[in-house]
Amino acid sequence: MTSRDPLRRPRSTRTTRLRLLAGSLAAGLGLGLLPALAGGAIAPAGAAPERERGAAAASAERAQERQVRRPLVIGHRGASGYRPEHTLASYELAIRLGADYVEPDLVPTKDGVLVARHENEIGGTTDVAERPEFADRRTTKTIDGRAITGWFTEDFTLAELRTLRAKERIPAVRPDNTRYDGRFQVPTLAQVLRMVRDTNRGPGRDVGVYIETKHPTYFDSLGLSMEEPLVRTLRRFGFEKRGSKVFLQSFETTNLRDLDRMTDLPLVQLMDATGAPYDLVVAGDPRTYADLTARRELRGISRYADGIGPNKDLVIPRGTDGSAQRRTPLVGDAHDYGLLVHPFTIRDENQFMATDFRRGTDPNAKGEVRAEITAFLDAGVDGFFTDHPDSGVDARDAWLARDR
Repeated sequence: MTSRDPLRRPRSTRTTRLRLLAGSLAAGLGLGLLPALAGGAIAPAGAAPERERGAAAASAERAQERQVRRPLVIGHRGASGYRPEHTLASYELAIRLGADYVEPDLVPTKDGVLVARHENEIGGTTDVAERPEFADRRTTKTIDGRAITGWFTEDFTLAELRTLRAKERIPAVRPDNTRYDGRFQVPTLAQVLRMVRDTNRGPGRDVGVYIETKHPTYFDSLGLSMEEPLVRTLRRFGFEKRGSKVFLQSFETTNLRDLDRMTDLPLVQLMDATGAPYDLVVAGDPRTYADLTARRELRGISRYADGIGPNKDLVIPRGTDGSAQRRTPLVGDAHDYGLLVHPFTIRDENQFMATDFRRGTDPNAKGEVRAEITAFLDAGVDGFFTDHPDSGVDARDAWLARDR
């Protein structure tokens, strides 16, 4: 691990620089900051007390006043609504569909090479179960406190992993994607960075990478630390210097603090709707993700990170009937501490939406995704993850045109 750069800019200066980056240098686009919108509700459950309504309106105003000028569309695992996730084909399609960033999740192989998989268990995303030569690798492990049975990247060398082929993770939801099963390899981080770098050499292209480290505490316990090879690989391909279009994210806190000492790239603290960061669990720290949304915790996060990536239900909760409820103050509170807000994950299918945005009764049918994205943009978010980047770009650009 390298020591902190004594010439590093103060965090407040970094945040200002990051806002220019995340807003795609909006001054050059002729876009002013978006005006505050009246009210703070999507679907209020009933008449709120006057003070509560006033607090909600004030939070919404703060969120929108500090919102970046051009929120980011982040291709979640590439264009995973159209191609098997975490394949070069998925990332390439996301770029063609207009995503500002593509998101590779990283896990290591047995020989310490970082590869793009959502989880280290690969039975659901590759054809490993059909390979008799690897039948004896099937095992049960405890990952972040949960017993999981399958095949794991840390039990395969890169050469072995490269013999496998990717497949669609949720074929019942996305049957069209199954036609690509067996066609694509599991890519390395180096391959993803090379693809993005080569794309950006073309005219008018400026795509970023939004990288997540998966299960860092677990991999540390195996002697497979992720931070050092991550930073080395980014540096090798010219992505580690200031101004590079790179975000680094994690659901844990310790590895983000480690990365904060190793790089000046922007860091994002992920927050799920339930549970707790596993590094805090191991340390006996009782804080949960819900606790991390409190203002005092956001202030602490701002000391090592530049943004938060909340589950979208932490921004616009759903009621017991599945309908969208009044916005929480999370976006405004995060903006108060100079933190960007990039919620996850917006998907086109009905089953992943609040009932307000569904169309028909088929859970796999397409819902009113433009309306859902508009609701989150109106809530002041600075970008969002989506499995369908074309839907994200369409909704974001329509929203910008509306308020221009």
